[in-house]
Formats: sequence, C-alpha cells, structure tokens
Amino acid sequence: QVQLVESGGGLVQAGGSLRLACAASGRTFSTDAMGWFRQAPGKEREFVATINWNGGRTDYADSVKGRFTISRDNTKNTVYLQMNTLKPEDTAVYYCTASRRAWDSGSRDITEYGSWGQGTQVTVSS
Repeated sequence: QVQLVESGGGLVQAGGSLRLACAASGRTFSTDAMGWFRQAPGKEREFVATINWNGGRTDYADSVKGRFTISRDNTKNTVYLQMNTLKPEDTAVYYCTASRRAWDSGSRDITEYGSWGQGTQVTVSS
C-alpha cells in the first residue's frame, strides 16, 4: 500500500493559479500511474487528470484541458497538478490517487485506483 499526502490547496481568486503536490511513501512510487480527482459539495468524485508511471502519457478531463498540467518527479516520489486560469467551478476537495493496474497508461476510471490521499481544499472566489 502506498501512502499519499496532498498539499498546496487554498483560496484563490478566479483567474489565479495554484500548484498541488502529492507526496508518496510506502511501496515503489515509480511503478504506479497517478491521478487527481476532485469532489465538490453534493457531487460525486470526478476525474481531473492522470499520468502514467514515467510521465510519458497524460490525460485530462475536458473541463480542465489547457488549464491544468499534471507532472511527476519519481526521484522525489511526488506528483504535481499545476492549475492555471482557475474558475469558481474548480472549487472542490482535490484527491491524489495511485494505480498499479493502470501503470502504463493512466486511467480516468476511479475503480482502477486503490490508494487515496486525505484531500486538499481548493476554493476559487469570483
């Protein structure tokens, strides 16, 4: 089991930027695909972005494509989510997650992921 700890959330005005980080410990990080999901109040957890084991493949939800960038540094056991041009509808708790099964491609499917962080709150004011 891999342990995940997110950081970097906060309050930002619309149009601003934030960079989330997710530090992993436990099993070998570099063999997992990683993902970011988010959950707004009263809504289901939804896919945001995913990256495969070596960073060679990424995928994004249509709602964030062109604004968010997922990346990873396997030497630091950390995955990042750079969020630019933030909108009020981006307000949510953001969760980092790991998947061994989807290691080579990443995945949009929440059921592919087995380890989750505790989440970090992102609030975008209008």
